[in-house]
Amino acid sequence: MQRAQTPRQRGLPERKMFRIVFNAAWRHLVLCAVVVAAVSTPVAAQTPSSLRVTHSVDKTGPTSAELSGRVFNDGLVDVIDVYVNAAAVDQAGKVLAQGIPYVGTVPAHGSAPFKARVPVVPGAAGYRVGINSFRFAFGGRESP
Repeated sequence: MQRAQTPRQRGLPERKMFRIVFNAAWRHLVLCAVVVAAVSTPVAAQTPSSLRVTHSVDKTGPTSAELSGRVFNDGLVDVIDVYVNAAAVDQAGKVLAQGIPYVGTVPAHGSAPFKARVPVVPGAAGYRVGINSFRFAFGGRESP
């Protein structure tokens, strides 16, 4: 003869199933959170090795220094909307002032000139110039 199930025992399979589903849902939620955190972690922007910059200091006035230079594109694709960052830095390399001039388009295997003004500040030991931002020009060239 079987014993009658108590109300507590009757709900056991349902609670066990609920616990399994609940634990699986938490595992999926934690996994999604880890993936989102890993993907959204900021990464330092890097200039492609196909772009390089040269510069020289043209003149220094009482309020600003004028730098000129060229952006070279050794790559196979044109780059557009190019901006450079010309910064006055101290002995430790800390940026004290900067200018961000627009360069424009730099064709593949070509170069483009730029001029930048950087404010003169006490403690500046030199200037550092690099690519600030750009976009690759995929697709054909547009005609006017």
